[in-house]
Amino acid sequence: MTTIGWYDIGTSHDPGIQQEPIPNDYRIQGGILGSTDEIGNNGAFTIPFESFIFHVIASDGMGWEHVSVSLSHRTPNWREMCFIKALFWDGEDVVIQYHPKKSESVNRYENCLHLWRPVGQEIPTPPKELVG
Repeated sequence: MTTIGWYDIGTSHDPGIQQEPIPNDYRIQGGILGSTDEIGNNGAFTIPFESFIFHVIASDGMGWEHVSVSLSHRTPNWREMCFIKALFWDGEDVVIQYHPKKSESVNRYENCLHLWRPVGQEIPTPPKELVG
């Protein structure tokens, strides 16, 4: 297992995962959240956007690519999550935000949302006529 601060990010980098290049310019390299690109698609990042900073933790362990996204003052909105999605995945990749069963819900930080993508599986999507 690999840990960034208190956050368990699963197994160390899986070289079989073909995720977009992590935006290393924003990687936190020092302190308790520090990491290097040696652990691949895993790490903590501070990403500037307009007048504020996103706090992001990325991981690719246990069969999932995952990005948690938070702001200190509020929950990220749709446009902001699209910006983060574009930094960590290709435009043609489908990623999802789960709304789990209440009995299985875990909320460690109030202003945090998560994007997920299973490794080696296609996420089913509804016909585009039903989405727009």
